[in-house]
Amino acid sequence: MTRYVLKRLAGAALVLLALSVLVYALFYVAPGDPARLACGERCNPQQIAQVRAQLGLNESVFAQYFHFLQGVFAGRDYSTGTGVLHCDAPCLGLSYQTDQQVTVLILDRLPATASLALGAMVIWLVVGIGAGLLSALRRGGVTERLLTVLTLAGTGTPVFILGLLLLMAVCAYLQWLPFPSYVPLGEDPEQWAWNMLLPWLALGFFESAKYARLTRSSTLETLAEDHIRTFRAYGVGEGSVVARHALRGAVPPVIALSAIDLGTMFGGAVLTESLFGIPGLGKTLIDGVRTIDLPVVVGIVLLTGVAVVLANVVADLLYALADRRVALT
Repeated sequence: MTRYVLKRLAGAALVLLALSVLVYALFYVAPGDPARLACGERCNPQQIAQVRAQLGLNESVFAQYFHFLQGVFAGRDYSTGTGVLHCDAPCLGLSYQTDQQVTVLILDRLPATASLALGAMVIWLVVGIGAGLLSALRRGGVTERLLTVLTLAGTGTPVFILGLLLLMAVCAYLQWLPFPSYVPLGEDPEQWAWNMLLPWLALGFFESAKYARLTRSSTLETLAEDHIRTFRAYGVGEGSVVARHALRGAVPPVIALSAIDLGTMFGGAVLTESLFGIPGLGKTLIDGVRTIDLPVVVGIVLLTGVAVVLANVVADLLYALADRRVALT
C-alpha cells in the first residue's frame, strides 16, 4: 500500500508540473502584451516599458517561468518603480485590476465556493445513489420508470433553469424563503445555511441525475455476476446481498466521478454562483476573464487543476482501500 501511495503522489506531482507549464504557456506566451493589460489602455509607451520591466517581461520565457515557480514555492518580489513589493508564497501574481495578491483574493473567495460544493455533494450522493439503487432493485416496475424519467429530465435540464424554478416557486410564489443573499458562515451560521439551501438543492439535484444513472448501471451489472447468483442460490437474504456485495461493485465508479466533480467545482460553479449571487471563485473567474485579469484567471485555473488532481489521488486511495487488489497493480 505504501508503494502504491508513493506512486500516486509522484504521478500527481508530475501532472501538476505539466499543468503549470501548460497554463503558463497558454496565458503568458500566447499573443498579447501583459504589460499593456496591467498598465491599462491610457498608458503611453514609456509607461508600458516601465511596467514590462517591473513584471520581468523583458527576460526570456524560461526565466519568467522560473520566477513564476519560485513565487509559488518561495514568494517573489515585484518592483513598483519606487520600491519593492513582496508577494508571500504561494505567490500567483498580483491582480491587474486591484494590485491585490491573487492568493489572498482566492482565499477570500474559497470559503463560499467550498461551502457550495460540499453541501451540493452531500445532496447529489444521497439522492443519486439512493435513486439509482432503488431503480435497479425495482427494475421493470413503475418506480423504475418514474425514476428513469426524472433522471433523464434532470440530466437534460441546465442548472440555471433548476435554480430559476426554485427561486420562482420557493421565494416568489410560495414565499417560504426570502431571495438568497450570501452571508459568511462566521457571521451568522443560521442565515448562511438558509441562504445556501436553494443553491445546494439546484446544484445537488442537477448533479444527482448522472449519479443515479451511474449507480443504476453499476448495480445492475454487479447483480448479474455469477457470485451474486451463487449467494442467492445458497439462500443469502436479498438485503445482505445488496448491502454487502452489490453496493461494493457500484460504489467505486461513484467515488471516481465524485472526486472529479468536487475538484472541478472548487474552481467555481460558475452558473450557480452567478444566479444566486454567491461571491465565489466561479464569479471571480468570470470577472477576471471579462477584465482580462490574467493573474486571477491563471490562479483560479491552477487551483482547479490542483483540486482535480488531488481529488483523483484521494479517489485512487479509496479505491485501494475498498479493493486491495488495486494496490497490487
